[in-house]
Amino acid sequence: MKKILSVFLSVMLALSCCTLFASAADADDSMTFAVASDLHFAYTRTEAFDIYTPDSELFWYANRRAQMEDESGFIIDEFLRQCAENDDVEFVLLSGDLVDDGKADITQHYGVAAKLKAFEAETGKPVYVINGNHDAAIHENCATTFDQFKEIYWQFGYDEALTVRQSDCSYVADLNDEYRLIALDSCHETASTEDGMTTDKVEWVVAQAEKAVEDGKHPILMMHHNLLDHLPAQRILSRNFIVKYHYTTATLFANAGIKMVFSGHEHCSDVADYTTPNGNTIYDFATTSLTMYPLTYRVITCTDDEITYKAETVNSIDTAALNEASGGQYTDAMLAAMNEGMNEYGLGYLKTGVQYRLELSLSMEKMGISEDAIYYNLVKTAVDMLTGLLEKPLYGEDSVQELAKEYNLVIPDSDYENLWDLAMTLVSMHYAGEENVDLYSPEVTILLRSVAMILKDVLAGVQDEVIFGWANDYMDNVGEDGMVTEVTKLCTETFGGVTAVEYFLCAIASPILYEFAFDSDGVNDNNGSIEGYGTENEKSLLENVADWFSNLISKIKLYIQMFFSIFSKANVM
Repeated sequence: MKKILSVFLSVMLALSCCTLFASAADADDSMTFAVASDLHFAYTRTEAFDIYTPDSELFWYANRRAQMEDESGFIIDEFLRQCAENDDVEFVLLSGDLVDDGKADITQHYGVAAKLKAFEAETGKPVYVINGNHDAAIHENCATTFDQFKEIYWQFGYDEALTVRQSDCSYVADLNDEYRLIALDSCHETASTEDGMTTDKVEWVVAQAEKAVEDGKHPILMMHHNLLDHLPAQRILSRNFIVKYHYTTATLFANAGIKMVFSGHEHCSDVADYTTPNGNTIYDFATTSLTMYPLTYRVITCTDDEITYKAETVNSIDTAALNEASGGQYTDAMLAAMNEGMNEYGLGYLKTGVQYRLELSLSMEKMGISEDAIYYNLVKTAVDMLTGLLEKPLYGEDSVQELAKEYNLVIPDSDYENLWDLAMTLVSMHYAGEENVDLYSPEVTILLRSVAMILKDVLAGVQDEVIFGWANDYMDNVGEDGMVTEVTKLCTETFGGVTAVEYFLCAIASPILYEFAFDSDGVNDNNGSIEGYGTENEKSLLENVADWFSNLISKIKLYIQMFFSIFSKANVM
């Protein structure tokens, strides 16, 4: 009996060892790393903060880019601390804009490099970087050249590179035995934000990807500019943030073996995919700015069969050290709000900063229109009315809702305070990813109807100012005013609240609003999974081409359906 028991225990021990070895082997087959972008590091100011938005109790110092520059160093510290404590994270990728103003202040680079060196020394986890448009350039007034960038960050990818491009900051390095990183400098050498993609750079990436495949490696691409659309019609609406000829470039990269691209620049959390007619799918992981709402980074785990990703948040920082570094400029209310949660604090900062930027852009000075311009009064009247409507309460007495009724337009009830609040909420959703606001949701309905109302009211006001100004002056003298406004309201009562032209314009805009407010591509932005590099497309070329064409037709069909849905007055106005 003892002998049988001994044999049984021996077999069980052997099976346990096999299980352990199998588990270890499975663990070795996976690779986990962190990705962050647009750190925009700047030293915390010790002089008095500029007062940008005096009407905000907590965010009076919010800048027009909504970038938390003064807090950036402490946000980066917390991000690195989380990466250090996460035993799964093997290395870190940083996809550009490491500093906020490296073109004017090279010392910012020294500050970031010191943090990264300390992280590597403490953890042994390597960091790989590439430059962004805020980091370096080649012109006589630039404080940081490409060569200086490579020198400062030499130990973060360049020192172990298989090849380094001399003309820019691109390089190639093996991440481990299975994966190879292609770090591409996508920036223009002199221009501020636009991409610097050239035929030579595209050919270089394709050659490096094909070489990686020949060497038995899976190529991963990291660059600052987006490869795919992360906004509707991004090539038109935000052309400096996406590479030129992006579908052609994406096709070449995907067919060369690249499946994952990590980018930044747009400051949004979004995953976009594109499948070539050959059936090769490429994914562009645009990662939000680490130091801007929602203060997130990605953790990626790769196996041959599956690639999983999740968003992690920096929700706390050392506020005592921050306040000390600033010379005590933060109020108790500001510090308390940060301690309650940096993510929520960042949201308020974002809304305040973006609104401040848009308000600046709506000034006559920013638009470059002088008082002696013949159309000055026309534009100023329209702009003043527009900003007034954006600030007007959405509900209650003397509200947008009440004004809209005068034009036979119904603004649905909601919790938004004004149109600024609504607009900034939609903007924050874009930055955070996983947009889920349907085209017929209250948010989009309010937005469309408010736009229609603004067009009518501002048009009436402009007509008052320019065309019928003299008549209104006369009417004012006899106790009446707003002649054209009354005429416009009378027309809407007679002919309806919305004209065919306005429906047509809303129909054209609806696909863009739909794509902006509702992420319909079927790929989760923050948490999800895609097929791994080891999976193969078993379809024939003819089947792949048919799928590609079918997807294209489906998208066109969706846009046509939305167009006619709006144009036929369905559920919008």
